[in-house]
Amino acid sequence: MEMASIINQYYDAFINRYADTALPGHLKAMNAIRSCRTPDSGELYVRCTECNHAEWRPLSCGHRSCPQCQNHEASQWIDRQQGKLLPVPYFMVTFTLPYELRSLSWHHQKVVFSILFICVSSTLKDFGLNPKNLGAEIGMTMVLHTHNRRRDFHPHMHVVVPSGGVDKCRRQWKKKKGKYLFNQKAMAKVFRVRFLAALNEAGLSIPKRVSKEWVVDCSHVGKGITALKYLSKYLYRGVISEKNIVSNQNGQVTFKYIESKTGNTRYRTLKGEDFLHLIMQHVLPKGFRRVRDYGFLHSNAKKLLFLVQLILHVGIEGIKQRPRPVFKCPCCKSPMVIMGFRRPAWGSG
Repeated sequence: MEMASIINQYYDAFINRYADTALPGHLKAMNAIRSCRTPDSGELYVRCTECNHAEWRPLSCGHRSCPQCQNHEASQWIDRQQGKLLPVPYFMVTFTLPYELRSLSWHHQKVVFSILFICVSSTLKDFGLNPKNLGAEIGMTMVLHTHNRRRDFHPHMHVVVPSGGVDKCRRQWKKKKGKYLFNQKAMAKVFRVRFLAALNEAGLSIPKRVSKEWVVDCSHVGKGITALKYLSKYLYRGVISEKNIVSNQNGQVTFKYIESKTGNTRYRTLKGEDFLHLIMQHVLPKGFRRVRDYGFLHSNAKKLLFLVQLILHVGIEGIKQRPRPVFKCPCCKSPMVIMGFRRPAWGSG
């Protein structure tokens, strides 16, 4: 079931119902997806190197919310992260905002999401620096998610953390033993205090009766590549995979998802315009980065990462840029070269 056809079918109904609340970014995302791989996204004139067959090929929209786009970018991200992987166990730490703050998060996304990154990173960093826990600087890769499996608005942060840290003064790697990083309840308390204080400092009105017990989950994930591949599915693709949209009938769209507690497949059915609203509410503000690295994994800490790799005897290899897939000739399957270009009717997001 193609997302573009669903948008084309229910676009007017979506505008009629959600015109007052839809953001410019939502409309831009829908226009991009409905134009993806059509002449409206631009075209390339390509010619076969063997049989000289030539034709115009439509381009993908390149929008980060499009379910058909950016597979190459996701693969490149994994390649870059693999260059930073260490021969140690890894943890996945998840910080979840309580439901009382979801409305505030929705209406002030850039501010609240920025605060979320700051408070999560500072909490983990300080727990790592505490001599009682580790007494070293840790590294982490953080990814913002805004939805649960039902695709409801549910902001939370996934953090991939190597099980150890570096003592820069002693040039020493300190490792965490066992399947335990830091105390989850202690991290949740510190995170809650810092987050609410940051909201106050930003001048945002905090709802009354915000839960006193926040959720921080920490699980051992084995090798880091397992967690990275899991996260990559959410970085450069849309919120929902088209293969999970199972029907579009009688003005209603049904999609499937895996229930986290039971592992069972569930189905959710909504009116077409409500389905579009459900998906588009997860389009991030323009220019906002969903994934960020901290500590010795930050791009400005290459010397520190190099020190960690030397201590742990990591074989350092240059990252090979993965080539983009080539156009293949429909006649003889040979590579085709780009000869010309037509501009799209609009700019991609």
